[in-house]
Parts: sequence; C-alpha cells; structure tokens
Amino acid sequence: MLVAKNTVVTLDYSVTDFDGDLVDAGQEPLVYLHGGYDDIFPLIEEAVHGKRVGESVVVKMQPDDAFGEYDATLVQLEPRSQFPDELQVGMQFEGIPEGGDEDDDEDVLIYRVTEIAADKVVLDGNHPLAGMALIFTCTVTDVRPATADEIRHGHTHDDDLDDED
Repeated sequence: MLVAKNTVVTLDYSVTDFDGDLVDAGQEPLVYLHGGYDDIFPLIEEAVHGKRVGESVVVKMQPDDAFGEYDATLVQLEPRSQFPDELQVGMQFEGIPEGGDEDDDEDVLIYRVTEIAADKVVLDGNHPLAGMALIFTCTVTDVRPATADEIRHGHTHDDDLDDED
C-alpha cells in the first residue's frame, strides 16, 4: 500500500541538526494521519507521499519549515516568589505571552525554566528546537487505511483506547 491521503503512516525516524548532531533519536515510532491534517510537518508529509513500506526519505528543514524562528519576545523574567520552592531548570509551566488573551486557548504557551537566580526566574516560551535547521531521516514501516473515525477527527486513534473524541 502506498502512503496516500487518509492513510495512517508509521515512521521510524531520527532528527539531527545540520552539523550531524543527534537531536531526537526517535525512540518511539511516529504514527500520523496522512493527508493535510497537520499531524506532521508539511515538508515531511510531502516527501513521504507515494512511498511504500521500507522506503526512506531525508528531509532538510529550515526553522520556518519546522519549529519556527527563535522569538526573543517569548522570553520572560518573572519574580522567583511566583514559583514553587522546588523549582529546577527544565521545569515547564503554562502561561500567556504578554498581550495574549487568557480566554483564548491558542494563546497559551508552555514556558521552560531556563535560569534561576535568587529573586528572578527566566522563562522561555520558544520550542526547544526553535531557530534550528534540522534533518529528518525516516523509513516508512507501516501504512494502513484510516478508519472513518480517524478521518472525521483528523488524527489517529490508539487501538487500545475507547473512542472518546
């Protein structure tokens, strides 16, 4: 079966930066609904389209094709007193960027703690891979027709989960 619209595709993958340094070893296969459902980056979906099980592709992506350019306005300095005592670099919190709408779920970002000082905490709302050019290497390991529910919901469903969507 070929990768085509409304198929569920499983990929074994890895991601490196342009220097060849491993960014994501792809420990778990990537499973997505193919056909413009925004389950995967468009350049990858385009490269995999029409492939068969066992075929591989290498996709070079600039930041705009992947996680976007780094946005310095998404870095915030907050008072240490607003955080729990057990705060560590790498912890994540939901937040609204300056000028965002608290009632709009799309304005909510995940902020990572990047620095902790005595009285201040630096939060970064950028994706950790923002601003990076990446090389995505993958092999198609499975292709199956999507179910009607998957197509209607626009994403894959795990076989072991009840259909709660």
